Amino acid sequence: MDFRLIDAGWDSEFDACLQGDRSTLRIVCPFIKARAAERLLRHGKLGKLQVITRFNLNDFCDGVSDLSALRLLLGYGARIRGVRNLHAKLYLFGESRVMVTSANLTDRALTKNQEFGFVAGHPAIISRCNQYFDDLWAKAKHDLTAARLSDWELRITNYRAAGGPPRPAGRLGDEGVDVGVRAEPAALPALVEGAVQAFVKFFGEGHDRADRSMSVASAIERSGCHWACTYPRGKRPRSVKESALMFMGRLVHQPNDILIYGRAVAMQHQPGRDDASAEDLQRRPWKERWPHYIRVHHAEFIAGSLADGIPLGGLMNALGSDSFASVQRNAAAGNGNTDPRMAIRQQAAVELTPKAMLWLNRRLEAAFRQHGKLAPSDLAQLDWPKPPFFGRGSGR
Repeated sequence: MDFRLIDAGWDSEFDACLQGDRSTLRIVCPFIKARAAERLLRHGKLGKLQVITRFNLNDFCDGVSDLSALRLLLGYGARIRGVRNLHAKLYLFGESRVMVTSANLTDRALTKNQEFGFVAGHPAIISRCNQYFDDLWAKAKHDLTAARLSDWELRITNYRAAGGPPRPAGRLGDEGVDVGVRAEPAALPALVEGAVQAFVKFFGEGHDRADRSMSVASAIERSGCHWACTYPRGKRPRSVKESALMFMGRLVHQPNDILIYGRAVAMQHQPGRDDASAEDLQRRPWKERWPHYIRVHHAEFIAGSLADGIPLGGLMNALGSDSFASVQRNAAAGNGNTDPRMAIRQQAAVELTPKAMLWLNRRLEAAFRQHGKLAPSDLAQLDWPKPPFFGRGSGR
């Protein structure tokens, strides 16, 4: 029988199947990332491409799956339908090969994760898998359109630009068809794991250091960092890229340090949209001097006091010149400042190295486990901006 169990090398198997038969490709897969979609299309013209995936907007907002991947596939001519709570992963290559696997269509799943399944060419197995696909395809009913995809992009952008505030269960909703499959457990936050850039954003000034006993909730309420990180007038934060991680740090005394008490995901700065409004200035007059924003979403904070946070001094002691990107570059070049403590003086924020981002994430996760996170009900009591920036989504 043409049947092999596979526990490694899924990228090679996928490539070999595509090279062997490109007449049609039928995919059942909950999560699809852009890089993997690009990989799929590099192999040349496909005769027909059908995709069944999830249309849960929370998955796209959280970075578990990519709307850009669906747009890429749509542009190629794919027909795409959505099913709620989908967990199966099935890849049918014409009538010659089938892959059934634990691997989603993501670069990590194909190249790094421990995945298991089989590849088969037996006609009976292929026929049964096609029956499963046909049944699910019929139940999913409606093809995705470019207009509907644009609407989802708008809704997610508005949600993120408003700081990603707590919402009732489901937040952005699931646009897939309910075919009666039981829901799976919630996924871990993918936006944190997938970040390629990170900063520590400083709140407070040298003459205005907080007491370590200050509650994290009070620090958030004063700064408004649950939806925006502020920068001084005339110094727009152009170096922060889309989806960078922003670690929130408060200057404290006795002894002097900076304590990291939360993190969020950044949106790239856009002048006009990301400047303090009259309403913002009325609520927090100090924004007259700090009017420029990096808007953030998916914010998470320690449920406790600043004393429960992560000392930035500990990071600098542990990593030295590998703490911050500018210092690391200077050390590699053999000139300029290589003291991390000098690099943060008079700065609104500092870019971390990948090593430092990993160091902080691990310790912040440990703090979350020990002290808990501020609950959505607590965050819901804070002020949240209205999202008129791009208009409103219109649903289907």
